[in-house]
Amino acid sequence: EVQLVESGGGMVQPGGSLRLSCAASGFTFSNYIMTWARQAPGKGPEWVSSITTRGETTWYADSVKGRFTVSRDLAKNTAYLQMDQLKPEDTAVYYCAADSRIPSCSGDATDYDYWGQGTQVTVSS
Repeated sequence: EVQLVESGGGMVQPGGSLRLSCAASGFTFSNYIMTWARQAPGKGPEWVSSITTRGETTWYADSVKGRFTVSRDLAKNTAYLQMDQLKPEDTAVYYCAADSRIPSCSGDATDYDYWGQGTQVTVSS
């Protein structure tokens, strides 16, 4: 059974940090590009970041560039999203996704082979 399980979400004050994890199982993790996407209340899904199979290339949405860092640990079958300098507008449910193709920079779950259940991030004072 394929699973992507996100964790690490929570509530943090503006300017704070969180690290999200995405534990993968049931497929060959090292063969898939990993992506983080999010959906804020009342808004459509938004692509956040992607990382290639061995971590050699990363991409970021302009809204998070310079504040978020994506990484992966092949030995642990886990992807990460380090989020620093968080802003209230970063409040959303964050999802991880896996796909074997070059990232489309889409936040739509139907564009990915596998999709997680999400973890809530709330940035508020």
